Amino acid sequence: MSLRYYQRDAVDSVWKYLRTHDDNPCVVIPTAGGKSHVLAEICREAVQTWHGRALVLTHVKELVEQNAAKLIRLLGTNMVGIYSAGLKSRETDKPVIAAGIQSVYRRIHELGVFNLVVVDEVHLIPPDRGPNSSEGMYRSFLAEMLRRNPGLRVVGLTATPYRMSTGDICSEKNILNNICYEIGVRELIDQGFLSPLISKAGRLKADTSGLHIRAGEFLTNETESLMDTDVLVKSAVGEIVELTADRNACLIFAAGIKHGDHIARIFREEHGIECGFITGSTPVSLRDKIIRRFKGPDELDVEQEQQSALFIEPEKPIEPLKYLCNVNVLTTGFDAPRIDCVAMLRPTASPGLMYQMIGRGFRLHHSKENCLVLDYADNIVRHGPVDCIKAGDRPKGKGDPPAKECPKCRAIIHAGYTVCPHCDHEFPRQEAQHAAHAGNAAVLSGETTIEEYDVQHVSYTVHHKRGADESYPKTLQVDYYVSITEKFSEWLCPEHTGYARGKFVKWWIARTDMPLPDTASDAVAIAEAGGLATAKRITVKSVSGDQFDRVVKYELGDKPAPVTVESKEERLARIRREDSWDDEDFSFTAAPAYSNDFGLTFDDDDIPF
Repeated sequence: MSLRYYQRDAVDSVWKYLRTHDDNPCVVIPTAGGKSHVLAEICREAVQTWHGRALVLTHVKELVEQNAAKLIRLLGTNMVGIYSAGLKSRETDKPVIAAGIQSVYRRIHELGVFNLVVVDEVHLIPPDRGPNSSEGMYRSFLAEMLRRNPGLRVVGLTATPYRMSTGDICSEKNILNNICYEIGVRELIDQGFLSPLISKAGRLKADTSGLHIRAGEFLTNETESLMDTDVLVKSAVGEIVELTADRNACLIFAAGIKHGDHIARIFREEHGIECGFITGSTPVSLRDKIIRRFKGPDELDVEQEQQSALFIEPEKPIEPLKYLCNVNVLTTGFDAPRIDCVAMLRPTASPGLMYQMIGRGFRLHHSKENCLVLDYADNIVRHGPVDCIKAGDRPKGKGDPPAKECPKCRAIIHAGYTVCPHCDHEFPRQEAQHAAHAGNAAVLSGETTIEEYDVQHVSYTVHHKRGADESYPKTLQVDYYVSITEKFSEWLCPEHTGYARGKFVKWWIARTDMPLPDTASDAVAIAEAGGLATAKRITVKSVSGDQFDRVVKYELGDKPAPVTVESKEERLARIRREDSWDDEDFSFTAAPAYSNDFGLTFDDDDIPF
């Protein structure tokens, strides 16, 4: 399995944290950013490099199944076991066990000793610490695990490092204590690892200002009563059908069961279109059948591979399903890359829940250019951009909204715009001044300025992620100097695959007729030899909430004649860097010696946990 650069960085950050701290770290990677690959690699290294034993915990059956499938593909069936009542498996003697907390927390005596516990989707652990709560189960379970092995370490993974209601999940008194690695939505979108997003408000929306909040969320009965009107449902469904005519798959979030049933009925009666509908009470067999249809035929191979790894006989979808409505089911752990529209017909007071809903459209797919987010409940205006939301950013009911809706085209845009960038609508002066004080932007952080600059000099370097060894993919860093002291940078990915590589190919072809390089160092060598067209002028977009400005347009000189560059061996000798940490730096309390039928013996001197 080949990791993306940030996935490798995340794994390395975990080990570095464990060797330099005594508490428990958390890794934050956006939805669809490949957390399961990070999880699997951590477990692989725990077993194969450090001769340890790892337990992967979650409290959602589907996540147990997904994690187990990834682990089995990486390590093999003889190294990975599943302990889950829902999956009818209670394996206990493998080096890596994927388990559901509900299944194991009272059966710890069956599992043996572990060195590492990895908790997936840790934001789902509720804050209630009672003995029968999810956190109570985790705490009781981990306390007993620590009694058996005082050197046990815990690692968490999540896309949203805060609970839906109570704030940050990392603190001194919590199970997890600090974030050891984090990468943002915007960065992964810009680098081509996540799908771009666009947003639009509904023609007709409900007024959510009168909703009451309890335990960090709007009251369910109030939200359903507000959203489940015939006028609103018919308007929303009609607009969804209109705006998704050329799209693949639309996932709809309803405010309640009656509301969701109403939505599905209007699709059928008013438009003659089938809309699937699932809730927490939908029978498992029916739910799985509906989801298989929604994922589409081109996802069947992936599903069959996963099911085969778990020795499950897969069923083929009967026919595709374009629209799927759900109530509190498909927010976490649901993977359908074809989704290119998310429609929120339920308001939420939780920024984390809004993130999870929109996140269903983050995944890349060969058939989609972006994901359209339709908001009929002012969630984006309420919480701000999905790449900037934080728990407790603004006191409830105070402060200006971070985004606003254009009254002409209904685009949801940065609150500071005086002119809509989509339709040129001019906002009233007082409104523009008022909005300029707001925080961030719409579905993603909004653009604030676009400027053009004459380029005085361009430099090309190989960008090597800190902490990674020489085998990990590198990027091409291009620095455009517009004055003696000011520059703008961009990063291109010749060593990656998919969309990121495609962006680089387009960039390269515009500048030279030289063959496409396979490495960043090859690209630099050609550039330094004068093989690329000169950038005379650039257009730079400054985006609110971003660390870096973006170069979005170029004025280039003529393509130069082909050039001769030094050999790869000569270049490698010139640029080779040494930047790694020594295994001997690890010093962790070890578990008692443990062995099993797989020939693994764990010594105190070997285990860095």
